[in-house]
Amino acid sequence: MPLRIERADFADPGLAAFLQAHLDDLAPTAPAESRHALNLAGLRKPGVRLWVALEAGEIVGTGALAAVEPGHEEIKSMRTDPRRRGRGIATRVLDHLLDDARSRGVHRVSLETGSMAFFAPARALYAKAGFVPCTPFGSYRPDPNSAFLTKTW
Repeated sequence: MPLRIERADFADPGLAAFLQAHLDDLAPTAPAESRHALNLAGLRKPGVRLWVALEAGEIVGTGALAAVEPGHEEIKSMRTDPRRRGRGIATRVLDHLLDDARSRGVHRVSLETGSMAFFAPARALYAKAGFVPCTPFGSYRPDPNSAFLTKTW
């Protein structure tokens, strides 16, 4: 089935379950103060745009953009179903997020991810897309459990 990316339907119970699995996966990776993933309520806030990647109507990936300041947004809630990793879903979602940001005049996209080995594939994905290390942005503070990355155009 071809992969389809569309804006998230917050009424879809599958979305809540997919996002909760994301939070559950992250819970053992770092202390609570070092975990910055948004829950469902956080993703519904103004200034946040959430997409889902679908195969045969099933959510297989998510990605969001959250406003940091005018012209600068943050990637949030990037997740691929663990059973489907390694198939390019995250790359497709990331490309979609960056295309959306560019189309709206955003000139910088940043993100926070973990610094631990668990997050090495995510850091490699972002590096391949042209993200480079940066200092903490927005309300973030230096944290040994966090890696901060940014891309400008």
